[in-house]
Amino acid sequence: MTSTESKAAAQRRIANRLKRARGQLNAVIDAVESGADCRTVVTQLSAVSSALDKAGFAVISTAMRECLAEPDEPQTTDASGRLSVDELEKLFLTLS
Repeated sequence: MTSTESKAAAQRRIANRLKRARGQLNAVIDAVESGADCRTVVTQLSAVSSALDKAGFAVISTAMRECLAEPDEPQTTDASGRLSVDELEKLFLTLS
């Protein structure tokens, strides 16, 4: 599998995670609008939050693999939009 194919596969997995989260969020909205009990709403909201966290970690993981695949590149964002190690760390910490 080439780097481009690997990146495309990662993007599909991330998009699928986000679509699943969107479906879960729609369920939360429906539950709130229909007056569902607090336990149901909070449980569904927790699922959405977890799905978004996992998608965020997948995005950062993909970027880190790209960075490790080309470790000799400068440690700043380049013209191709690659993130530096410092930028990756900041993004990772925003999710924690």
